[in-house]
Parts: sequence; structure tokens; C-alpha cells
Amino acid sequence: MAEVQWLEEVYKRKDLLLTELVKLLSIDSVLDETTSEPSAPFGRKIAQALSFMLELGERDGFKTRNVDGYAGHIEWGQGEELIGVLTHVDVVPAGDGWTSHPFDPQIREGKLYARGAIDDKGPTMAAYFALRLVKELNLPLSKRVRLIMGCDEESYWRCMKYYFEREEMPLMGFTPDADFPLIIAEKGFLDFKVVGESQPTSPPLDGWLLAEFKAGQRVNMVPDYAVAKLVGSGDVFDLKMKVQEFLMDHQLKGFAEEADDYVRIVCYGEAFHGSEPHKGRNAALELARFLKGIRLDPSGARYIQMIDECLIDSFFGEKLSLEMEDDLVGKLTVNAGVFHYESGKDHYVRINVRYPIREDAEQIIAQVEKQMAAYQMNVTDLDHKPAHYCEPDHPLIKTLAKVYEGQTGQKAELLSTGGGTYARTLKTGVAFGPLFPGKVETAHQKDEFIELEDLFKATAIYAQAIYELAK
Repeated sequence: MAEVQWLEEVYKRKDLLLTELVKLLSIDSVLDETTSEPSAPFGRKIAQALSFMLELGERDGFKTRNVDGYAGHIEWGQGEELIGVLTHVDVVPAGDGWTSHPFDPQIREGKLYARGAIDDKGPTMAAYFALRLVKELNLPLSKRVRLIMGCDEESYWRCMKYYFEREEMPLMGFTPDADFPLIIAEKGFLDFKVVGESQPTSPPLDGWLLAEFKAGQRVNMVPDYAVAKLVGSGDVFDLKMKVQEFLMDHQLKGFAEEADDYVRIVCYGEAFHGSEPHKGRNAALELARFLKGIRLDPSGARYIQMIDECLIDSFFGEKLSLEMEDDLVGKLTVNAGVFHYESGKDHYVRINVRYPIREDAEQIIAQVEKQMAAYQMNVTDLDHKPAHYCEPDHPLIKTLAKVYEGQTGQKAELLSTGGGTYARTLKTGVAFGPLFPGKVETAHQKDEFIELEDLFKATAIYAQAIYELAK
């Protein structure tokens, strides 16, 4: 058999790849449980995105299965053993500040802009066309290959739990949901709420009642917008002046405005993926930094004090006494992703801690609980995903490294990540692209994009990888 020119074969199909990808990106597949139903547990839009991919598979002659709307797969090949390629069709909320509409995909200067372009709809379509290429070239396989698509990756991963309770576990596999060359180690995840109860209080004399403090949409995103509402008899003009001075001193965007019976303060930050919170600008932490200098009611002051003493300038767990790192994945990180406070009601912060492989999750939670008790807050809604590691000499690693080096001419460095991918749902799995070394990471940010040439290169790499693993 003549050697396959993988990238050339992808270029022959690039127009169709882009056409189908634009259709997929146009679906607003954000978690929306208000529209959930038995066939759409995470909302109708996510179900629509999954159905779109499965219909593509059916049209092109693959075996497909929709597993009750939680996940689905597209399969090709024959044999007892199974290779898995795991992707997801749900996306995080778009947020504000986009140059073009996040669900109206646009190509500008060789880049495709849309929510999900790099995380993870672009890679999903790349993996699909990679499998389609192997099928169209009629390459002989001794194993089956499944493109497994989840629907709840950006939230609680209920999709993969449900799927693998009903479907077989692949022998090995990869997920195109991170960086090239190869990620063989992933930090452990702890998602939780710290919750407290605020007592009804009145504004202090010449001070303010914190009536409301809200920010964030997902625990794995750095919030880029925060708002506080203050009620009281304090000097409104003086408060507004202090806000403006703070914003100027800290080079932040925002404003303060007087409404019917309150003052509304808005602060803008910079969104980033929650795995690297120090690379964004957390709007909630900045707004709390301002509010700690304002005289507030006891309950509001305690909430802001907790944020100040536990979370501000503590992206690596410094203030929570959680500083730790190892030589595989580096430092523990803390992202405070969602804030909700209303005077007289329960209040909370949703926090994501990503910890080194050799650390103890129970000890981490115990330390957080101990610290939060001082602010009359408790840890609830705990979701734990253990750390993941694949041995460097495993055949999966050697095969993927060989493919990457052959197509790029670059050494396949073995990497680690603070991000969490479906690789950890596999007994033997790694993250494999699509972001090439040195390229800008835009996942979970405004104006998310994927470079078209990188999309095509990744598709070629995935096609050869599928073939080499399943031949």
C-alpha cells in the first residue's frame, strides 16, 4: 500500500469540513437544564449538537448510537478491541465583549471565531473527518474505533459516568481537548461550594448594606464581570469617587451608578480558563478588593472578609494554606469561579481546586473546611475527579509521539496539565492536541478561535493516529 499523504487528503476535504463545522458551531450548546427532557438531560441545544454529529455519522455510513442524550458514539472498523477518541459537544457560556456573535461563526485572517472553535467542537469535527478519511481510504483495521461525544464536559461530567456504565471501556484512546504534543498527566479536581447564611441586617451608620454581590457563570472560568449593590445612607458622591479612583489605580474597567434605592458597582476583568486562574483577571476578586475598604453591614463584611483573606491574590492556595506542587503537574491552583450573595439569604462561592498527582484530596478539603469555619461557612456540593497519569513507555504514548513527530518534524515532548480532559475517564488515555506549541490559548475566553491551518494539520495527525492505533 502506498504511503498515505495525510495532510493532502485533508486538504481535499477541507471545504466540507469547514461547512459542517460552521453548522455545529452555530448551535448554542450551553448547559440549560430548564429545557431538559428524557432525551435531552442537559437541555435541547446540547441534544441538538449531539444529534447533528450522529446524523453526520449515519449519513456517511458509520454505526452510531445515542446513549439517552448523555453521550453518543460513531464507530468504524472491526475486531474485539476498541480504540476511543473522546470529545464533547457542550460549550461554556459565551460571555460578553465578542467582536462577532459567538454562535455566528466568522473567518477572519485565517482564523475561525466562535464559542467552541477550539474547545471542543473544532477538534470534534477534526476527529470525525479523521475517522471519515480512514474509512474513505478503505484502510485495513483490526480494531474498532469509536468517536465518543459527551454532553456535560464543561459542568459535571455526568455524561461519561452514564455512558461507561452502559458501554464498553476502550482498550486505550485519546482526547483532542488540550495541547500538542502529548499530555500524559492531569491534576486532580475538587469542585465545591463554600456556603454561609447571612442574617437580615441594616446598613451601619454612615455605611452600607451589601444587598447583592454576584459574578461568574462556571466554576472552571475566571469571571470577567462582577456586580455589587449597596444600600444605605452613606455619601453616594464620595462612594462613586472612591470607585473611580480604585478603577484607575488598578487599571480596571467599571463604573458606579445610583439607582432608585441603591448604588450599583460594576467591575470588568479578563476571562481565562480556570486551570490557570492567574492568567486572567478575576472581576469578583477585584470588586471585593475595593469593598473591603468600605464600611459594610456585619454579614456583608464577613463575606467580603472571607474573599479577601482566603481568595484574593491566592491563585496557588497561599491563603488557604494549600501551597503544594510536584514534578509532574506543578503547583496546586485555586479558581473562585461563581459568587452569589443576597442579604438575608444563603450565600456562596463555587471554587475549583486542581491539585498535584501525589497529594491527598481529603486533606485538602479538610483544610478548606477548617479555614471556612471562621467565616461561618461550610463546604458542600463536592465533586472530585482524581488525578490521572499514563506511563511514558506505554504503546499508546509511543504511537502518538511517532505520528506527531512524523507529521510535524518536532519532538513529541510529554506534558502535564492543570486542565481536566476526558483522558482521565479512560483506563489508558491521554490528551492529544489540538493546540500546537507556541499558539495562543483562547478556550473559555471571548473571541475564541482556531487557526484553519492548525485545524487541518490536527485532522491529518488524528487520521494517522487512528489508523496506527487500530491497524
